[in-house]
Amino acid sequence: MKKNILVVDDSALMRRVICDIINSDSNFQAKDVCRDGLEAYERLKTTTYDGVVLDVNMPRMDGLQLLERLQKENIKANVIMVSTLTTKDAEVTILAMERGAIDFVTKPNNIAEAKGEDFKKALLDVLTAVLNSRLYSKTPVRTSNAVKPAAPLGFTRLKASSPRNKLVALACSTGGPKALQSVIPLLPKNLDAPMVLVQHMPAGFTKSMADRLNEISEIAVKEAENGDRLEKGHIYVAPGGRHMEIVKSPDGSHKIVLNDMPAIGGLRPCANITYDSLSKSGFDEIVCVVLTGMGADGTNGILSLGHHKPIHVISQNAETCVVYGMPKAIEESGVVDEVVPLEKVAETITKNVGVK
Repeated sequence: MKKNILVVDDSALMRRVICDIINSDSNFQAKDVCRDGLEAYERLKTTTYDGVVLDVNMPRMDGLQLLERLQKENIKANVIMVSTLTTKDAEVTILAMERGAIDFVTKPNNIAEAKGEDFKKALLDVLTAVLNSRLYSKTPVRTSNAVKPAAPLGFTRLKASSPRNKLVALACSTGGPKALQSVIPLLPKNLDAPMVLVQHMPAGFTKSMADRLNEISEIAVKEAENGDRLEKGHIYVAPGGRHMEIVKSPDGSHKIVLNDMPAIGGLRPCANITYDSLSKSGFDEIVCVVLTGMGADGTNGILSLGHHKPIHVISQNAETCVVYGMPKAIEESGVVDEVVPLEKVAETITKNVGVK
């Protein structure tokens, strides 16, 4: 049976383009549309949809106001935002994650771009990943009694004798902005390690996300800049559109180096790049954390890193993932040490690195 999608946008032309894209996939159908949030609110009070594609800026009631109303009245909806690359829209989109939106796709600048393959692929990929992954909450893929996958042949886990100098390296993608709001604010400000964070997002959105996380967290969060020196109790978010590497300085400290190498598998930033760079770092142990996201970014980098450095790998469990892709890939690699629900991720990180 096709999944039924509601499209909410104040532009009649954009509504038609988005509906055509959705209807081009045999798994979906978009029969119903709304011109603004108020109209969508009235519809969602009486009708249940598998997914809602929601614009940010609309008259009468915008996307954020609709989400606030739905949250207040406990009306459930799988909402994917469609947001432009403006700073204002990026900030609103990050707030939308707090109000219940699952993820977002970037809105094209014009109708010609909207009819292009890039936007079509992005929208259908997110719809497919998010709506298919809703099944995991009902069908756990692994129980506590399940046999843990074996590590790859030739993989020998290195042990740190007395790991005092640790780093946390976290990777996430689809569903990540929402998931991070259940992790970062729960970390102590005196975490005894720096953290580097790779979230697949376009330029502009990563700064809005970092700024918002900084506002609601005790620990310091910022979008990484070239040359930033890593400090304990600080989180550095890879900027959208650039790869982030960690480089050891002659004095033993570590700094951020950004580069503009081509996207890898369509990803920039790419978590594998960041993990690979840590192979030459001076950290005694790397705590690798993989949260919700489609694809497998991070797995190859963590496996490579494990040949050079002691690692401790934490993976989000399937039941709490928006998209059980990246965590699934790292779990199946056989190198995961702990599989935990989202609400336990911050506690697990803190347990492994301690506080100053």
